[in-house]
Amino acid sequence: MLENNEAFSSYSVQDIEKARAFYEDILGLRVVVKAYMMELHVSGNNIMIYPKDNHEPATYTVLNFKVDDIDATVKALKVKEVKFESYDLPGMKTDENNIFTMEEMNMRQAWFTDPAGNIISIIEEG
Repeated sequence: MLENNEAFSSYSVQDIEKARAFYEDILGLRVVVKAYMMELHVSGNNIMIYPKDNHEPATYTVLNFKVDDIDATVKALKVKEVKFESYDLPGMKTDENNIFTMEEMNMRQAWFTDPAGNIISIIEEG
């Protein structure tokens, strides 16, 4: 029924200006502010971010970016003072560079949060 309709993702933040600065200045994304919300423009996809006074960050990843070189991307983001998450869970342990390797899927992944605490990841496949 909806398979031919355009879809987009959205999530909340408590401070739209802090979010705009992070996504635009730190991550280098194209941000368009519309009324009281903003859109991230990423490879032809739009992600809506809206302010919410009682915002609570999700306990799961809300946004994933595929990258060609996760080591270089982590390093570049750390230079911009992005803090990466470290995990030491059964089946999911990040290394000294905050990167998790899932050999059975030939994938590497690292997580960080935006100023509102929303979890974002970068993924290298291949």
